[in-house]
Amino acid sequence: MYIGTQVGCRHETDIKVLSQLGVYHVDQTPAEPWTEWSAETLIRMRERFDRHGINLEMIHIPLSSGSAFRNPAGAVFLAPSDERDRQIDRLCEIVRMASKAGLRGLNYNITILGHLRTESRFGRGGSRLSSFEYARLDQSLGEFEGGAADADTMWERIQYWLERIMPVAEEYRIQMACHPSDPGIGDATYRGVARVMGMVDGLKKFVELYDSPYNGLNFCLGTISESLENPGEEIYDVIRWFGRRRKIFNLHFRNIRGGFRDFVEVFPDEGDVDMLRALRTFGEVGYEYMIMPDHVPGISGEEPAQVAFAYTYGYIHALLQAVNET
Repeated sequence: MYIGTQVGCRHETDIKVLSQLGVYHVDQTPAEPWTEWSAETLIRMRERFDRHGINLEMIHIPLSSGSAFRNPAGAVFLAPSDERDRQIDRLCEIVRMASKAGLRGLNYNITILGHLRTESRFGRGGSRLSSFEYARLDQSLGEFEGGAADADTMWERIQYWLERIMPVAEEYRIQMACHPSDPGIGDATYRGVARVMGMVDGLKKFVELYDSPYNGLNFCLGTISESLENPGEEIYDVIRWFGRRRKIFNLHFRNIRGGFRDFVEVFPDEGDVDMLRALRTFGEVGYEYMIMPDHVPGISGEEPAQVAFAYTYGYIHALLQAVNET
């Protein structure tokens, strides 16, 4: 296990700072529109990090709950269409590009509703905390504009995706790491859409739906904790279930306070999950890849995100030292 990051590097100074902070492994996203990526695009990006002694291991492909992509592959998990097939074909090409560029894997999301949050709450020193309260979720938006999709429909679409992408990933030995839907809301639908990838049972079904050493998870400790009634006690056995099956290809290392349908994201040292115990559990099951913070609370001052992530890198370094000494 080793520290990594997916925080975008805006310029050479950001990359240099990562090396100074001891962060030598990254997941990044090319600046160009994904429809214009080539193997050479990825090779140039990898070489840019190589110059600073940093390994570009993974990239995010444009199936994301965030806003990193212009014109993302939004048809892939919608109803059958020619555009869906064109986008999947293009993503198969990106798998081949990633192999040519020497990448280990690709991170992605299966969500058509994106990242669900409610009004922020506040933490220590007035830091702004990303928050979710199901009771406050806006129910006035109506049916999702791409059409309702119950659980069976979503699983049909996911299976179609896996049957198309995974043979290519297997051929080119690229790990496909799927992030859970953030947050899970149980069996309920929102805007007519089932969030089947939000709960642990759904994630188990996903990795068993297409049994391959290249089909696994971008295991988000924070998101999976959000789906549990008592994350401080339950999360460790969840880690063991996926870890023993070698289904964890990347780790988002984030803590929360609360649990199912009501939580805030906090700094790693102040949440309900014992992060040292969690990291020891990942070590116990033989996890061997990046440990990366994915979100941090909003703090004051100049470069607040950079400062908050630097704090979290230091915390992870210390945890790794503690784990490695035992």
